Amino acid sequence: MVIQSPSPQVSVSNKALTPFVLRRENELKDHAAIINGLTGEIMSFGDLGSSIRRAASGFISLGVDKGDVVALYAPNLPEYIVAFHAISYIGGTVTTVNPLYNTDELSRQIDSSGAEIIVTIPELVANISALGHSSKIRNIIVFGEADNTTSFTQLLANEELANPTDVDVKIHIVALPYSSGTTGLAKGVMITHKNLVANLCQLNHIDGYTDTDENDIQVAVLPFFHIYGMNIFMCFSLYRGATLITMPRFDLEQFLTIIEKHKVTRTYIAPPIAVALAKSPVVDDFRLESLKIVLSGAAPLGADVTQEVEKRLGCDVVQGYGLTETSPVTNICPNEAGKKKYGSIGPPICNTEMKVIDLKSGEDLDRNQNGEVCIRGPQVMKGYLNNDEATNACIDSDGWFHTSDVGFADDDGYFYIVDRVKELIKYKGYQVAPAELEALLLTHPGIADVAVIGVPDEECGELPIAYVVGKGRVDPDEIIQFVAARVAPYKKIRSVEFIDAIPKAPSGKILRRVLRD
Repeated sequence: MVIQSPSPQVSVSNKALTPFVLRRENELKDHAAIINGLTGEIMSFGDLGSSIRRAASGFISLGVDKGDVVALYAPNLPEYIVAFHAISYIGGTVTTVNPLYNTDELSRQIDSSGAEIIVTIPELVANISALGHSSKIRNIIVFGEADNTTSFTQLLANEELANPTDVDVKIHIVALPYSSGTTGLAKGVMITHKNLVANLCQLNHIDGYTDTDENDIQVAVLPFFHIYGMNIFMCFSLYRGATLITMPRFDLEQFLTIIEKHKVTRTYIAPPIAVALAKSPVVDDFRLESLKIVLSGAAPLGADVTQEVEKRLGCDVVQGYGLTETSPVTNICPNEAGKKKYGSIGPPICNTEMKVIDLKSGEDLDRNQNGEVCIRGPQVMKGYLNNDEATNACIDSDGWFHTSDVGFADDDGYFYIVDRVKELIKYKGYQVAPAELEALLLTHPGIADVAVIGVPDEECGELPIAYVVGKGRVDPDEIIQFVAARVAPYKKIRSVEFIDAIPKAPSGKILRRVLRD
């Protein structure tokens, strides 16, 4: 059965993303929009809008045109937000790249997305240069200074671009993050202006979000390259007028220091941070009473951890749900007394429908029955870039997006995620595709066959481990180091188990559930 949102329908703006986000620029022109968490440098809303328009002119001077793809390959910095919205302002498409990616991983995304300009930091220029002639990158822009690159400050030296480029918000791709979807290697997720603006309008009518305003201070600890950090921090928080404090990478003590020093009022996190807040003794060294609410997403958060954090910090903790393909938010558990349910992701947000279907037959299920969760709403992506097969496999003819997550709806229409059909491993909120690691492991001369699965871990969510069929004697530590040298740190194999054969279905598909069991 279809579960409708309990919230009333809301109208969705037809504005392009960046003009919509900057709606309060003049009103809050002298109010702090972004604070660099490392240097303390402050950028006001007036400075932010001006910088975006000047950078927009700068990108045009480099030949960036409507529809062109620009890659952002950097950690969370104030300039990242400026670059993202400048590209959006001129009708470009931003493909956000994990700054932990090595050259091979970077190369795959650059080739797939078709980016010809990349914006980065000096420390990552070597990875880009190593792409050589295999890449079509024609200009490297850096936040700072580096040889044979263009400094981002040069773009900011341009005159402000008066008006944004006209785009068809329903079809124009503003963001192209990469997700492994239900299985396999990462695919470009085509997110339109309408998708992101719709999700902002939806969040604008949700308890826990509606009271976000210029009196709020938030620490932007979630990575901007990920859809969660992209929409919540770079779009929604600024749209509401909140002040953002940037963190290039997560460090618990620095995170807590920022909360205490700047009197942060709300923070958005992933479950591994919640575990640290619940259990780390370091937390007791800080005064965190300014925190009013903590909102968690990116992976399921257990009821026990939720309550531990609430008790320890003396603030509310709320869980939500979403995916890269849904821009991202689809569910938020209400924070009102009598409506909150620990362990639940809550009901669908406004303008969103959900249902649960049988894993085998695809038939609609009733409440309190486990099956695949499906979603329909204006935040659902346009599709996967240059991959109609994958798009059609997850968005059916009626517009339902099949999440591959297993869950159920209770009698009140609250959803719970209990498992996942998808093979994706979630390590500290990061997506790890088993197929990518398996392909790499199979290049090792001592491995005949392999399967990678995720095993539950309280701190990290899941840990990638490899089941290996070896060729003679193979040192498991050597296999672990082999992978570690070739992938981003969060993708590393944490342990190796040797078995005689990988369990597979007649079709050849790896039976991962057998390995988990």
